[in-house]
Amino acid sequence: MSKTEAKSKLFKDRKRTNILIKPEQSFISYLVKRVPSYISPDILTGIGIMGSGLVLLGFVLAHYNSQYFLLLCIAGLFINWLGDSLDGRIAYYRNIPRKWYGFSLDIIMDWIGTVLIGLGYFLYAQDKHELIAFLFVVLYGWAMIISQLRYKITDIYTIDAGLVGPTEVRVIIALIILIEMIFPNTMHYFTATICVILFIINYIDTKKLLKLGDERDAAEKSK
Repeated sequence: MSKTEAKSKLFKDRKRTNILIKPEQSFISYLVKRVPSYISPDILTGIGIMGSGLVLLGFVLAHYNSQYFLLLCIAGLFINWLGDSLDGRIAYYRNIPRKWYGFSLDIIMDWIGTVLIGLGYFLYAQDKHELIAFLFVVLYGWAMIISQLRYKITDIYTIDAGLVGPTEVRVIIALIILIEMIFPNTMHYFTATICVILFIINYIDTKKLLKLGDERDAAEKSK
């Protein structure tokens, strides 16, 4: 496969419906051409995890020192997006894709990153608000499980819930953190709202998933 063909496949490994899809793809296409050759896809994956670790650090420092350390969280979210978005894309661009290796590594690292971010918020939160951090991790993990099961049943990999995908979630979290810096202790209410929305989305998607599974069962029995 030529490099031109690899470039054409940059965004064909999954179905995307998120609202920021066009600017995100344009930015990724711009970046993949400028990543130094010595930076491998695995290094980019590591950079993404470092971004999640920076979010954790920012929350801890903000809890024990100043709210301004929450800026580290915003920087960490961008670094996490950078590594997570470029690792697979750079492999396709360089014509060195490892589909199932990359898929497996991506899912595991996404979960570790989610846990690190959730742990950071858990340590930052106080009193009963710690439960919100726990619920966020659980609900986001539920969404990830739905995504993998949908892929198993339909052979179509989608990581978005309608117009909202991982990129939009990062942007929303960054905005909430920014508001938290200006108006302390408001983050908990925003995160609680997100948890409610995630629960509703996951419930609806679970019902759709079970319907898809039932339809596939019926189709396989008819054969």
